[in-house]
Amino acid sequence: MKATFVTGGARSGKSRFAEKMALETGQNVIYIATAQALDEEMAHRIKIHRQRRPENWTTVEEPRYLSRALKEIEQEKKYNGFPIVLIDCLALLVSNWLPLEKASDLSLWENLRADLLTEIDAMISQMKRMEKDFIIVSNEVGLGLVPEYPLGRLYRDLLGEVNQKVAAFADEVIFMVSGLPMKLK
Repeated sequence: MKATFVTGGARSGKSRFAEKMALETGQNVIYIATAQALDEEMAHRIKIHRQRRPENWTTVEEPRYLSRALKEIEQEKKYNGFPIVLIDCLALLVSNWLPLEKASDLSLWENLRADLLTEIDAMISQMKRMEKDFIIVSNEVGLGLVPEYPLGRLYRDLLGEVNQKVAAFADEVIFMVSGLPMKLK
């Protein structure tokens, strides 16, 4: 088992780089997509990503609970011939956890943080049990301005913590800048 974490800013080439890494293995790939088509623009982005995937890849859509999706992949025989798992992306996964309808209720935030980090720990534990290689994509959000609104700061903080956990677990960490990979680990 090998885990590669690919991170970088928006439109830095993370997904394309991760897809190219997976494609170059020549193996069948399980693509776990965390995006949800909640509006027309996102539906269009999802369509573009789908069109880039080769026919020997299979897609699993899971917006929040990657540990469950990975457990199903481990247990289902139909995934036995798929040695590579590409997860795209943790930034969307974290946003899917945010309680947008209750964004102003600060009392929910600590429980939300604990639940999300518990899920990430469960995801990493599940990966360690699997005999597959992983490529995990996420946005780096700590290089920009401090978000003006509390929910934006919560998102940045949560994603920063998630990224740190995954980077610590990963065997290799790649930081993308303007389509160019920089190996950090």
